[in-house]
Amino acid sequence: MATALTELVGVRHPVVQTGMGWVAGPRLVSATANAGALGVLASATMGVGQLRGAVREVKSRTDAPFGVNLRADAGDAAERVGIIIEEGVKVASFALAPSRELISRLKDAGVVVIPSVGARRHAEKVAAWGADAVVVQGGEGGGHTGSVATTVLLPQVVDAVDIPVIAAGGFHDGRGLVAALSYGAAGVAMGTRFLLTSDSTVPDAVKARYLAAAVTDVTVTTAVDGLPHRMLRTELVDALERSGRAASLLRALRHAAAFRRESGMGWNRMVRDGLAMKHGKDLSWSQVLLAANTPMLLKASMVDGRTDLGVMASGQVAGLIEDLPSCAELVDRVMAEAAAVLRTLPRPA
Repeated sequence: MATALTELVGVRHPVVQTGMGWVAGPRLVSATANAGALGVLASATMGVGQLRGAVREVKSRTDAPFGVNLRADAGDAAERVGIIIEEGVKVASFALAPSRELISRLKDAGVVVIPSVGARRHAEKVAAWGADAVVVQGGEGGGHTGSVATTVLLPQVVDAVDIPVIAAGGFHDGRGLVAALSYGAAGVAMGTRFLLTSDSTVPDAVKARYLAAAVTDVTVTTAVDGLPHRMLRTELVDALERSGRAASLLRALRHAAAFRRESGMGWNRMVRDGLAMKHGKDLSWSQVLLAANTPMLLKASMVDGRTDLGVMASGQVAGLIEDLPSCAELVDRVMAEAAAVLRTLPRPA
C-alpha cells in the first residue's frame, strides 16, 4: 500500500511503531523494520553512548529504514542529532517541536524529520520550519496526551498543512488504518499495539496486566509529573493521586537521583533540561521536579517488571487488545484487514 508516508521514508507499509521509552529498543525496532513498517528507537532514556550503540545494533539486525526519537529540549539534542547523521539513520522524530536550526541540519544531511504534535498550531509551526511530516496524536493515545480526540484533531491538521500527516491515538488494526486514510492521513502510528507483541522486551507480567485491562481501566492522571498522562489505573496510580505535595516532591528528588545514575547525566545537564522544559511548557518548578518521576517509574514496570512499583503508559486501545503477535504477524494482519475493508467499500460509478 503506497502512500505519501511509504514514499517519504521508504517502508513497504504505512505503519509506524512509536518511540516508547524503555520499550522501543533495538529488538522491537528491528523486528518492526523487518516487517516492512517504520520502527522508531526511543533515545530519551539512553545516554549518548548508549544511543550510538543501540543504533548500530538495529543496523546489525536490519537493512530496512528506521528512525530515532529525540527530546528536542534536551541539552545534548545537537549531539544526538550528530549521531543520527553520522550513523545514517533515515528518520528523526521528536516528541516536542524541534528548532528550525535542528530541522535544517537534519534535512541538509538527508534525514527525514517527523515531529509529533498534539495541536493544529504546532503542526503549522513545524511545517513552516521545514518538517517533512508530522505525527498527530489525539487524546486516546498513551503517555503524555491532550484532550482532543483523534477524530477531531486529525482532520484539522490534515486541512491545515501540506505535508504528510500520520495519525496516532486509538489505532491497533486495519480498520483504523483505513479510517485514518479516509481522513487524509498518510498512515498510522501505534505504541501500545507494538508494546504488546512477542518482539517487545516488556516483561510478561506487565504484558499480562495490559491484556487484562478493559477500556475503563485506562485513565489520565497528573499525579506522576504534573502533566496529563494516560496510563493503566493501578494501585500505585491511586496512591500517587492520594499523596500530598511534600511526599510527591521528595519522591521526585529520589527518582531524579536514580535517573542521573541510570543515564549518566550530570546534575548540571538535568538542571539545563529542566530549564528548557519549564520554558517550553510554562511549568512551575514543582512540575519540573515532578517530571523526574516519569523515567524511573516507567523503568520499574517496563524493564524490571514491577507492576506494583511502576506506571504503565497506555493508549485506550489496550482494552481492545487480546494477543501478543510478532511484529511481522501484526503488520501482516493490519494490512490484510485494511485490504479486506477497502474491498467492501462501494466503488464510484
